[in-house]
Amino acid sequence: MAHTMSDRDQGSDRSTQARLYDPYQGLQVPIPARNVYQLPTTPQYLFDEEARRQRRGWSDNITFFTGCGYLSGALCGGASGLVSGVRSFEPGDTSKLRLNRVLNASGHAGRAWGNRIGIIGLIYAGMESGIVALRDTDDVWNSVAAGLGTGAVYRAARGVRSAAVAGAVGGVLVGLAVTGKQVMKRYVPI
Repeated sequence: MAHTMSDRDQGSDRSTQARLYDPYQGLQVPIPARNVYQLPTTPQYLFDEEARRQRRGWSDNITFFTGCGYLSGALCGGASGLVSGVRSFEPGDTSKLRLNRVLNASGHAGRAWGNRIGIIGLIYAGMESGIVALRDTDDVWNSVAAGLGTGAVYRAARGVRSAAVAGAVGGVLVGLAVTGKQVMKRYVPI
């Protein structure tokens, strides 16, 4: 679909690197007006600092962690609801009633778990981005502090003790995840 412009297509202007994109390439239908678009080959950033950065920005992080959290929570909650729906079968139930129980339980649990984990992802992404902006460095301690803060904020409404325990659990879990990622990078050839 996309190919790099040749020298004859570029003419004398070699400063603009672009690739031609033909959305109708590969179709066997004769189309009278063919649109060929020139797409850039380099990343598009407003500032040079953004292009030199090696990590996602705060908006990308919020979208990524919230979306992944909701999706994984919905899948795990749906599986949990499937198990509880199957456990709630009664001896005289018809197959339609059993299917209805499973679907209702899966939908209810999947929605609830997805919302909870999505909110945790949202809080974590905001905390991590805020800590990176505050410290102006990007290291492991930002992630651990964000996990600690996320657990504490998520359970803050249940009291100080619950927030402290959840903060410690969040910090330990993120620390284990970051350590596991570093071990995988170092010892597992990919």
